[in-house]
Amino acid sequence: MKFKLIFTLVALLLALVSCDETTGTLGVDMMPTSDLVTTNYRTYGVKTQSYPVGDSVLARSSISYLGRFTDPETGTTIKSDFLTQFHCNENFELPDIVRGDSCTKAQLKFFIKDFIGDSLSSFKISIYELDSQLDPEADYYTNIDPTNYYNTSKKPITTKWFTLSDRTVPDSTRYSNQKNNTENIALSLPNELGSKILKAYRTNPEYFANTSNWSNSGLPFSKGIYCKLESGDGAVASIDICQLNLQFRYYDDEYKKDTTGLVQFAATEEVVQATRFENSNLDLLLSNNNSTYIKCPAGIFTQVTLPVDEIFKGENANDTINSAKLVFTRYNDKIQSSFKLGIPQNLLLLRLDDYLNGFFEKYLISNNTTSYLTTFASSTNTYTYRNVAQLLNTMYSEKLKGTATENWDKVLLIPVEAIRDGSSSNTLVKLNHDFSMSSSRLVGGEDGENVSIEVISTSFNK
Repeated sequence: MKFKLIFTLVALLLALVSCDETTGTLGVDMMPTSDLVTTNYRTYGVKTQSYPVGDSVLARSSISYLGRFTDPETGTTIKSDFLTQFHCNENFELPDIVRGDSCTKAQLKFFIKDFIGDSLSSFKISIYELDSQLDPEADYYTNIDPTNYYNTSKKPITTKWFTLSDRTVPDSTRYSNQKNNTENIALSLPNELGSKILKAYRTNPEYFANTSNWSNSGLPFSKGIYCKLESGDGAVASIDICQLNLQFRYYDDEYKKDTTGLVQFAATEEVVQATRFENSNLDLLLSNNNSTYIKCPAGIFTQVTLPVDEIFKGENANDTINSAKLVFTRYNDKIQSSFKLGIPQNLLLLRLDDYLNGFFEKYLISNNTTSYLTTFASSTNTYTYRNVAQLLNTMYSEKLKGTATENWDKVLLIPVEAIRDGSSSNTLVKLNHDFSMSSSRLVGGEDGENVSIEVISTSFNK
């Protein structure tokens, strides 16, 4: 009985092996050799050129910029100043007893988050009150004309010369506690303007019900200010907090004594903050046909023309594009300097038409189908888009359908600020134009080194 069982098992195994050997290639044997799938690897040339922005990108940022800086690498100059409103908290209130409703100290404070250039460079700024309302629902761009919002015939409220680094602070204090030492620009204002605001709280408390009421109240600073750069060169500061501070004396009922109080109106995300940028000498870069540029803020993008017609031409027309890789290499700086522009860290590859049709105005983000986001790789000095196959397929499909536009095969490389939610997945939630002082010179251009796209496709042999 035991013998019989073993014999049966061996016979069964032999049958299975025999079956595998005779049927394993059954499908291939039945198919004509000419129908086998072929995988193709090809490279195609890509055309690139610098794309002038014209100082005009959407100025959607909670950071304001102030200063003037000449880049030692490119010789270009960036100048910036800004307009801003002040937010009024809905729970705004003053103590019941303010001595004489008078302001004892009125001040503007601009807190510096970061800067590029020499912190000892001297600048002169003037502060003007805005006469025209900035619409919180409107889109403002970096070529905003401040003269549309303030009276140029009026004298400024205050003017000040300053350096970004406060030289009244001893170096021993500055560098011993660098992390907690925040540089700021403080400007004294006429106390009587602050007193008008305090007195209005008594007579018209509805002015302070919310930001809308405050901005329409006609009180000093309620429509905002224009911080105008009058002169100076050598640095640009990014300012993350703008405050209007009003001090006053009042009677503290709890401690039964006179004391000092402080009212603050700050520039926040709820109100308009519009930085104006002016770029100079960009023609020097735009006329360079041996490379292309990425320069921000509001300077130059790189335009890329993808060889879609060539990829899908002739016998390749019915190929399936599985992968398409684009690599843009950055040239190293020629000039070594302590004061030079940084490197744009995030580049958005976006169709030209999508950019012109309001991609940023619509709060859109990259979808890995017609727009792609990548990060600068310092180890290879490159920006890499690992697979833009969907984009190529979309472009070719539009051409076949007859819906392709004049710019159907063109994309832009745009420096952006990528905002993520901070979760474990680090999900991208928002894209803004990059306002950092940065620049990259890329391989390419009409007469420069070749840029190529690597394409892997599959096709059925006929």
